[in-house]
Order: sequence, then C-alpha cells, then structure tokens
Amino acid sequence: MKLVIAVIQGKDVDRLLSGLVTEGFRATQVNSSGGFLRESNVTLLIGVNDDRVPRVREIIKENCHSRTHFVNPLMPIVEPGEALLPAPVEVPVGGATVFVVGIQRFERF
Repeated sequence: MKLVIAVIQGKDVDRLLSGLVTEGFRATQVNSSGGFLRESNVTLLIGVNDDRVPRVREIIKENCHSRTHFVNPLMPIVEPGEALLPAPVEVPVGGATVFVVGIQRFERF
C-alpha cells in the first residue's frame, strides 16, 4: 500500500478530484495557503495499492498544470524624493508536488 500526497494549486482541485473519482479513487482534501504568492493550495491524501500508483500519478499530471503570473516585487527602500517603480516579474505557479510513501495499513470506517 502507498499513500500518495499531492500538493496542488487550488485552481486545479475540482478537475483533479473529478478525474480521481471517475477512476474509482478517493481522496482526503486539506486546504491551505501560503508560499511566495499567498495563493490557495490543496493537499490531497490518496491511499492506493502499489500497482495503482502510476495511474494516480497520470491523473495528477493530466489535471494539474503550471501557469505563469506577473507579480510586483517588493518595493525597495529608497531615499525621500526618489521614485523607483519596479517592473512586474513573471513567475511560474501551479503544477503538482507529489510524494509517494509506503504504509503498512489503510482502513476506511
């Protein structure tokens, strides 16, 4: 048995959960926010048999996409009278971070 832990962007969760449920998988969803952009993240906990891990990874890959955002960098400290407007910076966000951990037992009550 394996526990698949997938950290994804909140925008991808509905599509991913739909894909998992269609294939007969169940997941526990834990919402969070933070990181560089302070955007919503979701951690999914998915218990599966060893032979089903590749399919779960495929579904995650099919439904969680990286994208880019433009953000304004922090304003530097400037002397009075100076005007410095930093240009927006393009940063990649999204996709998925996936951990696969061996477990001894998995029970559903």
